[in-house]
Amino acid sequence: MEIRIDSGVLTDAVAWAARVLPARSPMPVLGGLLLEAADGRLRVSGLDHEASARIEVEADTAVEGRTLVLGRRLLDICKVLPRGHAELAVEGGRLAVTSGDARFGLSLLPRDDYPAAPALPEVRGLVDGDAFAAAVAQVAVAAGRDDSLPVLTGIRLALDGTTMTLAATDRYRYAVRTLEWRPGADAPAEPADVVVPARRLTEIARSLAGAGPARLALDGGSIGFESTGTRTTTRLLDGRLPRHDKLFALGDHALATTGRAPLTEAVKRVAVVAEGDSPVQLAFSPAGLHLQAGYEDDVASQHLPATLTGAESLTVAFNPAYLLDALTSLDAPEIRFHLLGPGQRALLTNGPEATHRHLLMSVKPLA
Repeated sequence: MEIRIDSGVLTDAVAWAARVLPARSPMPVLGGLLLEAADGRLRVSGLDHEASARIEVEADTAVEGRTLVLGRRLLDICKVLPRGHAELAVEGGRLAVTSGDARFGLSLLPRDDYPAAPALPEVRGLVDGDAFAAAVAQVAVAAGRDDSLPVLTGIRLALDGTTMTLAATDRYRYAVRTLEWRPGADAPAEPADVVVPARRLTEIARSLAGAGPARLALDGGSIGFESTGTRTTTRLLDGRLPRHDKLFALGDHALATTGRAPLTEAVKRVAVVAEGDSPVQLAFSPAGLHLQAGYEDDVASQHLPATLTGAESLTVAFNPAYLLDALTSLDAPEIRFHLLGPGQRALLTNGPEATHRHLLMSVKPLA
């Protein structure tokens, strides 16, 4: 194999494929990236037992061929290559990488031991890459981090007609986001409801931003995405997330509305005196919204404009980190708080149509 390629293009391609490489593996070859040169294209592929990634970029393929090298080592080399063109060539038992006056040599891994990449599942339809990336980022903040409860570390992805629903929860909060997608004409018509590892889906979604429409593929055990020049798959998690329908049905409740950006800045400001699990208190009244945090002499407060209907006044309190996650993810000029009362569920939405909803448990207000 012998190719010539722009060093920046090479670095981006190697970085994209290396995302799926395992940190540790009993199979050393799984730390490798497979490089395949043919027909003026370079294909870079990586995989582990849970995910796979493949990207194709343009290259001057002087000699076609395939080779396997340590992926993270290749990425480290690519990051320090001088700008300009790079040349990659197999020389005996190593891959030579040259750019400008810099030259590197990488040992080759046994290609025969490298497992075949999983096939892309059945394509179900198309989703806009930018919209999907934004939606995944908005719900991922609520995904769990405790690996002892694997299903809670995932994001629910449900397909029903032309609506895709994304949801995540760590038992203390629950984020739900809906968006439109386009089912394929020949795709199965039945709804789908799966749980995808949140970390994997977040990485995939970020890579799809700016890529235009992406093909979504799905079967009983894996999910895949394919866009121009890229393809990635990941295994699904077993189990189902708790249903959010009843949790989000609040019945009679008060509704408070305030500006998202001013509230976000105010929470950051007053939370500097909140230690440990100390909450930020939000007191809604006809006079507006009064924020307060801290105890005894270490306190902070700020007043903001707000409206309240359904109650004369209402005071709730939240974990400041959870509240900031919700406010940051709810991309809207105004935030609507649907409130039952102190210590009860509170639903934050991005407007009357509520395409994005974030449920938080309020805590005991400050004494």
